[in-house]
Amino acid sequence: MNDFGGILSKMGVLKVLTEERQAKILAQLARDGVIKLQDLVKDLDSSTSTIRRDLQELEDQGKLVRVHGGAKAISTLQSEPGVVEKSTKNVHAKRQIAKLAVQQIRAGEVVYIDAGTSTEAMIPFMSNLDSVLVVTNGVQLASELADINVKTYLVGGELKNTTKAIIGADVVETIKKFRFNRVFMGVNGVHPKFGITTPDPNEAAVKRAVLAQSEVSYFLADASKLNEVSFAKVADLEAGVLLTDEDDQDILKDFEHLKQIMEAEK
Repeated sequence: MNDFGGILSKMGVLKVLTEERQAKILAQLARDGVIKLQDLVKDLDSSTSTIRRDLQELEDQGKLVRVHGGAKAISTLQSEPGVVEKSTKNVHAKRQIAKLAVQQIRAGEVVYIDAGTSTEAMIPFMSNLDSVLVVTNGVQLASELADINVKTYLVGGELKNTTKAIIGADVVETIKKFRFNRVFMGVNGVHPKFGITTPDPNEAAVKRAVLAQSEVSYFLADASKLNEVSFAKVADLEAGVLLTDEDDQDILKDFEHLKQIMEAEK
């Protein structure tokens, strides 16, 4: 009996450890959007097989989606985190992408910068740009650009509370009157088949109008956005240059592989 009781006691401890470990996995996933298997092995001081089993159990419970080399958060076609939530996710990757984006800008150019946390990360790198004019539909971006003395034009229209983006028909009509040397656009989904997508059709309309007025366009997307699809299509992948980070090679390889398959089917 004592042995049986001891076994039950150990099983109880194991259950608690598993629950704690899985809770930490979900917390990290909520923060970053994508998690790597090897990072979890290191951070949780567990074996690869243990973490694989945790990920499988969590996927079976509908709490995440397993991908090659890790897992990603579950999203729906209409799901869209607010600015505060987005600002805490994939900060290092966004900074890498933003730095690369700013390196594309030349002196004297007219640049459109889309509202979003990926594009907002560009601003700290823009203080030394010479005679650049920025047009944006991001209220927060416009304020930060003014703080570093970058000449900025904020388009007018309806303010969307969750993303702090200005949207609507007025914005589209205003955009049609401008031309841009370069456009830098944040996106929610990047997929080889379904292209560039975002949850809100009104934001998608603004993005399409901007792309039509640009000489060169760039889509800023960290690895968590790759192979994702949202409700409203903005454009095909060929409409711009994809700027992404190289931190998650597994997801990047999955994306490139799927892209090759789609191209072969054309």
